[in-house]
Amino acid sequence: MVAHLVRLKLALLRNSLKRSPWQLVGLIIGGLYGLGILALLLAGLAALGAADPEAIGTVVVLAGAAVVLGWLVVPVVLNGLDMTLDPARFTTYSIPMKSLLAGLLLSSFIGIPGAITLLASVGTAASWWSHPLAGVVALLCGALGAVTCITASRAVTAASASLASSRRFKDVSGIVVLLPLLFLGPIINGISSGVSNFSAYLPQLANSISWTPLGAVWAVPAEIAQGHYGPAGLKFLIALATIAALVWVWKACLARALVTPAFAGGARRGAGKMGFFGWFPATPAGAVAARCLTYWFRDPRYSAGLLMAPLLPLVFVFAGSQFGGGTAIGVALGFGAALAAFLVAWSISADISYDNTAFALHVATGISGLADRTGRAMAAGVLALPLGVLYAVVGAIFSKDMSQLPGTLGLVLAVVGSGLGLASVFSARFTSNVPLPGDSPLKTRPGNGFSAALIQLAGFAGLGVLVLPELILLIVALVSGQVLYSWLALVVGMILGAVFLAIGVRQGAKIYDKRAPELLLSVSVDR
Repeated sequence: MVAHLVRLKLALLRNSLKRSPWQLVGLIIGGLYGLGILALLLAGLAALGAADPEAIGTVVVLAGAAVVLGWLVVPVVLNGLDMTLDPARFTTYSIPMKSLLAGLLLSSFIGIPGAITLLASVGTAASWWSHPLAGVVALLCGALGAVTCITASRAVTAASASLASSRRFKDVSGIVVLLPLLFLGPIINGISSGVSNFSAYLPQLANSISWTPLGAVWAVPAEIAQGHYGPAGLKFLIALATIAALVWVWKACLARALVTPAFAGGARRGAGKMGFFGWFPATPAGAVAARCLTYWFRDPRYSAGLLMAPLLPLVFVFAGSQFGGGTAIGVALGFGAALAAFLVAWSISADISYDNTAFALHVATGISGLADRTGRAMAAGVLALPLGVLYAVVGAIFSKDMSQLPGTLGLVLAVVGSGLGLASVFSARFTSNVPLPGDSPLKTRPGNGFSAALIQLAGFAGLGVLVLPELILLIVALVSGQVLYSWLALVVGMILGAVFLAIGVRQGAKIYDKRAPELLLSVSVDR
């Protein structure tokens, strides 16, 4: 049964590559990238072997602990990252639990992340070439370290599915875990500024981590190389106990999930107000706008982006603080305002993909392309424009130079208008494999390969070209201090933003009217 599960994973991988040549291209590019990183890593480990055992142990323990921590965090951030062998699919089969666990564990190494982790973990033995006994132990500990990573990932995934059956809880928890990643630079900078002597701090940190489940397995070869056999034995026992505990958690949560699937029903709601439908006119475009805006606040796939967009300018604040005081922060916030507005506006480029089979309602009711494109643009514009204006005003206050506010507002208007117009065209022409309704907003589904990345890059490049006039005028205004250029940027942004929005909506409407059935088929075929 274990071998059958492994063969099943290989068959699924092979069939997915046959399904789309772009997936094959993406796998080849990802594999070459992973092999390149692996080669550099092994070369670095071999070069590290010339150092003393304590230094080698410090580097290996810290790096290994970071890898284990990554495998713990990634399943939460990207819920269901690799679900080709989703345990829920085996609910109706009486597969022995031991065989199921072993098969899922071994199949996890079939793929770029698992394979690279295994090779890199075993490759830590290259750093102990001057200590043969430690090198042999490192081979065993590396394999155990890779098993720890996979088991931890599977245990966290099973626990999140079993203990947190609420979809909203899983979505919010993933977003909360992702938030610190946005501020990783400021966090690292703050920690580094508080530690004056890394050469003394890192060995102490590694020694502390080596007695935890994160670093115990990686510290055993260093203890062997230094002749500390007692601590080596204790840390090896900690490593085995860690794997045993993770397997127990995985087994318990998986057993519960197989017999008590998560409840997916919705609670009854009484009659209430019309919500956003009372905000917009009783027209087809108004109905589409109200529906889309309702999704923005009720569907976690939308609300996740709505949460991230306002936070990104804060990263610009950190960048600006490194180059100056309030003036630099104000300028950084101005450009951050344009970025935040763009992220919200560009999100409608995948609006139809997010609709999934619900898009049939648009096709069945005969909503015109113009009404559909206008309604979606209205919903995103209601959110993007105030967000950009708010950050632009805050940036001007920080810089204590209100003369540059018109230019920043012009850039925001250009980004919102041009972004919505361009997204209206892309949404009608292209679809992508986004998370299905009810899935985590950060879930990665198969089928988005190299072509999807090219489409997104084309959209970003196209927007850059469309807002280039306003951007140049704003930069000239900031460099020269001439208020005239700032007001010119505002005027040009208002005019070109409105023009590109109108052109994009109309062109997108024409494409929509021609391709509406094909769009429905595209977003409904893979359930």
